[in-house]
Parts: sequence; structure tokens; C-alpha cells
Amino acid sequence: MTFFILLAAVLAGTSLPVAAQRCGWLENPTPANWSLIDREGEWLIGVQGGYQAPGSDEMPDMSTRGWVTTNSGSHGYGCACMTVTTDRSDHRITRIVSARPVPLRQCRADPHLPKP
Repeated sequence: MTFFILLAAVLAGTSLPVAAQRCGWLENPTPANWSLIDREGEWLIGVQGGYQAPGSDEMPDMSTRGWVTTNSGSHGYGCACMTVTTDRSDHRITRIVSARPVPLRQCRADPHLPKP
């Protein structure tokens, strides 16, 4: 079945989104508002009452490898690596394939990332 979908996309001259790993600051400042900030800028994951990237509801607990609480409850930021597809034109994550928390030191040590 996958072969036929790929063949149809090639014959139609379209390309399928390619998943890539992105690592950076995962921010969740308030309920349902999520973004990932990596070397290429900020990528929208979700907005309260609006867009939510498919797969975001399947993310594991991202606070297991260090999480900084900056707002009420557990809202804040951490460091994460995510395999995602994106829409580069509006810096939106269009699907989360996988996500994993990584130690805060990984993002802090990356000179290409802004401070959270």
C-alpha cells in the first residue's frame, strides 16, 4: 500500500513530507501552547483553542530529563529532540513522529540556540 502511495505522489509530481530530527528548547508557557525553538527559529506545535500538531497528544512526559517551571502548574520549558514534519513557509510542525526529553545541558551548550 505504501508503495502505491509513493508511486502516486511521484507520478503526480508532488512530494511527501520528510520527517527530520529537530533538537532545541521545547516551550509550554501556558495550557496547550507549545513551540520548539531550534537553530532555524521557533516552530509552532500548538495554540490553545486552535492548531495542535498531529501527534502532540502522544508526546511522552517531557519533564523527566529536566524541566524548568516558569508558570503555574508545570508550565515552562525543557530541552527535547523531536522527529517531525514541518511546513517551512509558516514555521509550523505538521506532525510529531516521536519526541524525547534530553538533559537541559544539551540545549545550554548549543551556541546556535537562544537562551530560553
